[in-house]
Amino acid sequence: MIAIVDYGVGNLFSLVSGVKSLGAQVCVTGKAEELRAADHILLPGVGAFADAAAKLNATGLVPVLREESQKKPLLGICLGMQLLFEKSYEYGEHAGLGLIPGEVAPLAKDLQDPALKVPHIGWNALDIAPGHEDDPLFRYIRNGEYVYYVHSFYAKNCAASTLATSEYSLPVTGAVRRGLVYGTQFHPEKSGDTGLRLLKAFLEL
Repeated sequence: MIAIVDYGVGNLFSLVSGVKSLGAQVCVTGKAEELRAADHILLPGVGAFADAAAKLNATGLVPVLREESQKKPLLGICLGMQLLFEKSYEYGEHAGLGLIPGEVAPLAKDLQDPALKVPHIGWNALDIAPGHEDDPLFRYIRNGEYVYYVHSFYAKNCAASTLATSEYSLPVTGAVRRGLVYGTQFHPEKSGDTGLRLLKAFLEL
């Protein structure tokens, strides 16, 4: 059973459809007992960090997620990935789950080419970090395949956990891992066949 955390942030339809297309059983839930019973956990998210963090905290699921992430694979997607970090500087300073060392910062301030647009929207090539080519998340993925991004903030100061980046006048953190905790800044469920193959690999962990 794959549990998708429902805490009132974002449209879950495409993620649910993507996981179901791989033949997996899906449970969209805000219940601790269902997260504990699941084999894998997906933490999606769109919108603003502070609002999402507040809604997630309000569910009472944060201690459960921290506990379960030590026992089973957890994948944060887009804002869900950003929530895995220690803090975010999105319109102030806000605490994250602290499952991965690092922070979330405005992309616009760090762009080397000010002509590039923020948010970073669209398809971009995934550059797998040296030494991580054999990570099980990339079992069915080749270096240079394209994935779909929509974001204005990005994870930084997290080199030790970075699995892959995408070039946008700087290496934008695309995928991270610490133990059983994974994250993708891009949307696998919106990244066509490439994204589905990545989700397939995650579900096989």
